[in-house]
Amino acid sequence: MENLPLTAAQKTRLRGIGQTTEPAIKVGKAGLTPTFFREFARLLEARELVKLRFEGADRHERAALIAQIETEGAAPCVGAVGHTALFFRRHAEPARRVVAL
Repeated sequence: MENLPLTAAQKTRLRGIGQTTEPAIKVGKAGLTPTFFREFARLLEARELVKLRFEGADRHERAALIAQIETEGAAPCVGAVGHTALFFRRHAEPARRVVAL
């Protein structure tokens, strides 16, 4: 069940939660470094839902960065507005899940 794609209703719920969430990590001039991906993985492990902010990237750069994060970070983007994006990866252990879908 963990690898099933999210439904539209689930994505809507996650975006609602994300509206009140502060960005936990920023993508700056250095781009997507190994350090970024380690921190991103740590945050997903702890929170499941991670909001990040892009600093100084235009629309096309942000789209490319989101695609790269989805691939390398193994977490789908559930929403992106302006300079922020929201990523979700369900914890494999049901007892450690934080976000109820």
